[in-house]
Amino acid sequence: MASSNPLESIYFITLPEGFKLSENALQIDSTIPLPVQKKMQDAPGNFNMEELAPEQILAGILTVLAYDHHNEHLDYYRSIIVKARPNIKTELSEAAILKTRNEDWDLAEELFLSLRGVDPEDKAVALNMALYLDQRAESYRRAGLHEDADAYDADALEYYKEAMDAEPSIPEAFFNAGFYYLKQHDYHEGKNCFETYLALTCDANEEEMDDNAIYRRERAQEIVNHISNDNMDNEVFHSAYKLISDGQEEAGLDKIRVFLQKNPKVWNGWFLLGWGLRRLCRWQEAKQSFEKSIECGGDQQADTFNELAICQMELGDVDGAKKSLLKAFELSPEDTKIISNLGYLALRQGNKDEARKFFTAVLEFDANDRIAAHELAKLENAE
Repeated sequence: MASSNPLESIYFITLPEGFKLSENALQIDSTIPLPVQKKMQDAPGNFNMEELAPEQILAGILTVLAYDHHNEHLDYYRSIIVKARPNIKTELSEAAILKTRNEDWDLAEELFLSLRGVDPEDKAVALNMALYLDQRAESYRRAGLHEDADAYDADALEYYKEAMDAEPSIPEAFFNAGFYYLKQHDYHEGKNCFETYLALTCDANEEEMDDNAIYRRERAQEIVNHISNDNMDNEVFHSAYKLISDGQEEAGLDKIRVFLQKNPKVWNGWFLLGWGLRRLCRWQEAKQSFEKSIECGGDQQADTFNELAICQMELGDVDGAKKSLLKAFELSPEDTKIISNLGYLALRQGNKDEARKFFTAVLEFDANDRIAAHELAKLENAE
């Protein structure tokens, strides 16, 4: 998140009576100072009222709404901007979503915070904020920025919870939160979210639903069935994942083995066992676990093949690692960690040109990927 204080980019002025922002704007209350966005060329103490543009005031108001939540005049500022720009919520929302798609994270955050400031009671905005934070966390995790990713994940969860508390309920909040929990391997909460989504949409007439709504309902039911059939919402499974992710691998391995004794055909269980073993550098055992995971139904999971490839590389099986990584790439061609691993494999094979191509491709997907940038710098310095 931005390190500088955005409020330092504004100053407050008192406008003369009769001043209007536009023909449709409210009459300005001259007793309340208005925030004004500074121009780049503005020097301290050199403000010229005749050069003031209405857009500076609107930008200043949005900055206050986004970052100064204790300002005593927030309601007044909201009334001004809504009257001056009746479509401001739509404009901000569309711009924020576009910036999120382009992974222009800081500007997307500023736009979402401004949108929240304009209408803090709109729970649909909370849901969009959650989705933005969720995507930002995922991008940072792909780039190896795990601490930053964890922080954004935590923020996303708070917004998901707010959206799920909305009255009337927002079904899509539960649908999207379900996927958030699945990524956290919290299958119990994920299942609850999808079941709630199904309950909220059960009365909808399928003939009146669009293709996206039909897909969401079918997908939610499919996930609920999958979690139930594989017993993935089992408390032992969740406990094992939590222990391993918290660095208590041995305790987590004990838990997941207990789960596998009762659920020997669940691919996720074998994957989790392999993950814990791989973190302990027990390459041969981890390799066997990932192979078992593939055998039990994990053959469509890019992460399983990627993890298997890591073990194969460490065991010196370069050909096997390449085969596994190409399968992972086939399943998820935009996953930068897979592309990075193809780069590392090329380095092990002594093919620096091919490695450079892979690491360059990673940066084309994610310009902030520090690992790929570091490896490219090493290659350049070695020449």
